[in-house]
Amino acid sequence: MKPRPLLLIADQTHERPGAANDLEGLRKQNIDAGLPVLSLVRQLCRALGEEEITYCHWKSNNALDRSASGDNDLDLLISRVDASKFTEILYRLGFKQAQAPADKQMSSVLDYYGYDEPGDKWVHVHGHYQLIMGHDMTKNFRLPLEEPYLKSAIQQTLFKVPEVEFEYIVFIIRMILKHSTWDAILGREGKLKKSESQELTYLQARSSQRRVKAILTSHLPSVDMRLFEHCVEALQPGCSIWTRVKTAQQLQISLQTNARHSLPIDTFLKLWNRMVLMIQRRVFKSVPKYHLGIGGAVIAVVGGDGAGKTTALDALHAWLSKNFEVTRAHMGKPAWSSTTIAIRSILKLGQIVGLYSLETSFEETLFQQSKISPGFPYLIREVCRARDRYWTYVKARRFAAQGGIVLFDRFPLEPIQLMDGPQAERFIREMEAVPGKKLPFSPTLTSRWARFLVRLEENYYHQIAYPDFVAVLRLNPVTAVQRKTEEDATAVYKRSNEIWQIDWNKTNVYVIDSSRSKAEVASELKGLIWSQL
Repeated sequence: MKPRPLLLIADQTHERPGAANDLEGLRKQNIDAGLPVLSLVRQLCRALGEEEITYCHWKSNNALDRSASGDNDLDLLISRVDASKFTEILYRLGFKQAQAPADKQMSSVLDYYGYDEPGDKWVHVHGHYQLIMGHDMTKNFRLPLEEPYLKSAIQQTLFKVPEVEFEYIVFIIRMILKHSTWDAILGREGKLKKSESQELTYLQARSSQRRVKAILTSHLPSVDMRLFEHCVEALQPGCSIWTRVKTAQQLQISLQTNARHSLPIDTFLKLWNRMVLMIQRRVFKSVPKYHLGIGGAVIAVVGGDGAGKTTALDALHAWLSKNFEVTRAHMGKPAWSSTTIAIRSILKLGQIVGLYSLETSFEETLFQQSKISPGFPYLIREVCRARDRYWTYVKARRFAAQGGIVLFDRFPLEPIQLMDGPQAERFIREMEAVPGKKLPFSPTLTSRWARFLVRLEENYYHQIAYPDFVAVLRLNPVTAVQRKTEEDATAVYKRSNEIWQIDWNKTNVYVIDSSRSKAEVASELKGLIWSQL
């Protein structure tokens, strides 16, 4: 005779006085003896209670400490009636709606991200308005249990959590749909993860068979007790593959009235989405990430030499790219276009035959000794640089328009004259002021060709609009020279001093004291950027 599946019957949980308090005490231990609770999570739970939001943390409640510490997502089931108030609370606390990649999008489930500054951690809230489940590739089924599920919830240390039998029923159904269908087994997803096995043990030990049967009878009649017991058996170690596949098929048929797609279409979509994801990861070496629901953004970090721009951008990229589509671009050294490569190759021929010296800096070019003036080659290179910066900016704006976040290292700002802005006219004026600098083909402001190059360069810069967020790392030039020992001290001092002397109060930028530690600068940047996105 086949043994009965282990439901770990604990009927006495609902019969003896004080049983609910014992269960509450067990769950409280998950937080009280676990990881530290993030300040943002405490604020969220407090606000949900004060606003009397009907909600519960609907799954994985054996690991509430990880949810409270930001190591796990917060899966909150919310009553539709409270949807607007719930959204208001999230926005008030600095959460921002995010759009999931196509393979993770689910109807009636919204994603929000918040940043906990004291803990330097993300808080990812899944706002569920319906109980949607199934394989990760499709999430094809909805269990119409939301109202009784929420009514069963009781307040714990931080979160409201559902009655354990409700959670147990939903968990068993989720695991069968996720791990026991034939395509999941063929895709090597047939085994429960370690955390899922632990959750199964946790829920079984605290569930009453009598209460499970009552809930199924009252609220989910399509799944009778016999089928549910088969589902429990299919999740036990050693259960045959045939039994598991057969049970999963029966469960899917019983839930078909609450499915988004028919079983054949659902199976096809799972296989298709698996193939697309595999191509993305193996061929394109990328994994789709979230986009901000309110749109992308262009962020620029500006500063003189030694101010720590690269270090700060490294920290920002590592922080944002964990969850969002992010790219970096360097406006100080933009990538060369094919046009730039061709033009600079021609200019290189003049250097090879000795007409003018090798490409040098602004100041060095002014005082070069050459057969002919290096002025026009310099102007042409600056026009190419302006064009490359323009196209780098265009690509960045297109990326941001699709919801991505762009991080710019340096950016052409009007107050800054020595770096990243128009240089042609300034170069001509200073060349004209150099005593005895009357080499053949020297550019002048009266030269039609020189004026054309000046206008062309300025036109590219005029089309580069202001970023959505600009942070200026301000550092005393003396400190900059001490930090940047590998470069010419005079040049470092000059560029840093320009940033130091500008009155940034008259501009739309955020000024950050970069004389502090790297961690302090990164922390302030993160807080400012997240508040402005």
